[in-house]
Amino acid sequence: MKIAICVKEVPDPGAPRRLDPASGRLVRSADTALNPYDRHAIEAGVQLREGAAAGAEVTIVTMAPASAARTVDKALAQGGDRSVHLADDALSGSDLLATSYALAELLRRDAYDLVLFGQSAADSECYVLPAAVAERLERPCVTQVAALELVEGVLRVKRQVETGYETLELPLPAVLSVADTLNEPRYATLPAIMGAKRKPHELLSVDELGLDPGRIGQGGSRARVRGLSAPPPRGEGVRIEDAGDAAERILEFLVERRLVA
Repeated sequence: MKIAICVKEVPDPGAPRRLDPASGRLVRSADTALNPYDRHAIEAGVQLREGAAAGAEVTIVTMAPASAARTVDKALAQGGDRSVHLADDALSGSDLLATSYALAELLRRDAYDLVLFGQSAADSECYVLPAAVAERLERPCVTQVAALELVEGVLRVKRQVETGYETLELPLPAVLSVADTLNEPRYATLPAIMGAKRKPHELLSVDELGLDPGRIGQGGSRARVRGLSAPPPRGEGVRIEDAGDAAERILEFLVERRLVA
């Protein structure tokens, strides 16, 4: 069984974020981290490998600058067996459409039985990429998976919906995005961290993968940033000093703004 885990390098959650007014893109500093939601996908893949027959393999897949090799090592240390890294300056500025095209072609090359994503990217809060990749691969897709098991080649998953949970079955090959409630990701041990660099790494360029240059990067993207503006300044607050009637005055304030009935 061949399992692919798609991971993303994102700005460190503790670092300040800002947009470049010239390009309209997020400024990506040297402070980066493995997308925290992807750690749940890695854990799910490793658990499936541990429960599968001999020969199952977990591949870490990413589309990122070459400098993201450190982040790939972190994913491998958590349990991946090998990595495939698509790195090329021509990919810079790719939107969802261009990214899904490049990732789908990368995944198509090795014909994985199961492709796993985290529920979203922590930098852009985009939940759509797994479905877009599945559409290009023409594979069944379930998002926000909260429970997962593989029984005789059939995936049985449970996902949360507005009215509760629904249980679905789907055949392989398939694409899933997993919720952060699915599991508790394991921490990498020191031997695993040291051994990650010795695992097989494959670095690919756009030309090596055979991507159409007109469908990637800024030129192949359909989304355009037309302008940036700062949020409006907050108005002056209302200070209430308690003279025995603070609760009533707070309630009046909330009722005036229709925040409570």
